Amino acid sequence: MSFEVLEQLEAKIQTAVDTIALLQMEVEELKEEKVQLANQAEELRNSREELVQKTEQMQREHGQWQERIRNLLGKMDEVE
Repeated sequence: MSFEVLEQLEAKIQTAVDTIALLQMEVEELKEEKVQLANQAEELRNSREELVQKTEQMQREHGQWQERIRNLLGKMDEVE
């Protein structure tokens, strides 16, 4: 092999090594991003669950108030 062919091979190998290193860094960044997104998703699920519970509580309270109002209106009808 000539010296020129070895230099070309070395350049190609160096390019491949550089590309692999960049891809490994990108993989690590993507892994970190995945963890962050998983954490955000968990926080959103928790927030959603809290909102669902608050909504259910408010619906129960709303129903109780409606019942009280019906009772009061019923008592008013009895008076008339």
